[in-house]
Amino acid sequence: MRTKKIPKTHPRAESLRVREKVKEGYTEGIMVENGVIAHGRGEAFDYLLGELTIPEASKATKVAAAALLLANNPIISVNGNVATLAPKEVVKLAESVGAKIEVNLFHRTLGREIAIMKKMKTFGAKEVLGVGKAASLELKGLESSRRWVDPEGIMTADTVLAPLEDGDRTAALRKAGKTVITIDLNPLSRTAQTASITIVDNIVRAMPLIVEESTILRKIDKNDLKDMIKRFDNKVNLDKSLGYIANRLEKIASIRVNSQ
Repeated sequence: MRTKKIPKTHPRAESLRVREKVKEGYTEGIMVENGVIAHGRGEAFDYLLGELTIPEASKATKVAAAALLLANNPIISVNGNVATLAPKEVVKLAESVGAKIEVNLFHRTLGREIAIMKKMKTFGAKEVLGVGKAASLELKGLESSRRWVDPEGIMTADTVLAPLEDGDRTAALRKAGKTVITIDLNPLSRTAQTASITIVDNIVRAMPLIVEESTILRKIDKNDLKDMIKRFDNKVNLDKSLGYIANRLEKIASIRVNSQ
C-alpha cells in the first residue's frame, strides 16, 4: 500500500495516511466526490484544533459511550466516509455496546451500499442493515435519499451514533425522538448544533476513544451513567469547543506578532 511510503518523521504523516485512506475509499466506490470534499473541509477545522483531541471532546466521548451503553436499541449509522476511515472501530464499538450497524447514504446506489456492507463485514460485522430493499421506511422531514431507513434499525432505534452526518437528517432524527450522537470537526455546523451529543474531533481519533470508554464504563453503575448524561449540556460543550479554537488562534497570532 502507498501508505507505507510515508516517512514516520514527516510532520504531516498521520494526515497523509488518512488522505491515502480517502483515496482508497473513493477508488473502491465507497466514497463519492462530495465525500472527498467534505473530508477536506473537516481537515481544515482539524488544523484549528491543533490536530488533537481537546478536553471538551474527551468529555463528550465519555457521555456518548454512556448514552450508547444505556440505550435499548442503539444504532451506528455508516456512510461512505465512516466506512472508509473507521470501519474496524465501528465494528468494535457495535460489539461493545450491543449496537446494530446500518448503511445510510445521501448519494445512494445499491453498488455503494453493497461495497460498504462488504467493507464492514471484512472487519468482522456479522450483520449490516439498510442495504437495498431493507431500507424500506421513510424518515419524516427529509427529501433526500437519506430518508430511507431500515425498520429493524434506525427507524426503531432510541439512540443513533451518526458520525459525519447531514444537518437535516440530524434534525429529522431528533424530531423523531431519538438521541443523536455525532462526530463533527466543525462546532458551527447544523449537525453539531442540532445533535444531542457532539464530539468535536476527527473521527480517526474519536472512534477508538469511544470504544475505549465503552469498555471502561461497562463496569460503572447505570445510575452513575445516567447522572453523567444528565449533567452534560451540548450547548456548553460547543461553546467551550469554539472558545478553545478562538484562544488557540489568539495565541498563534500573538506569537507571530511578537516574533516580528
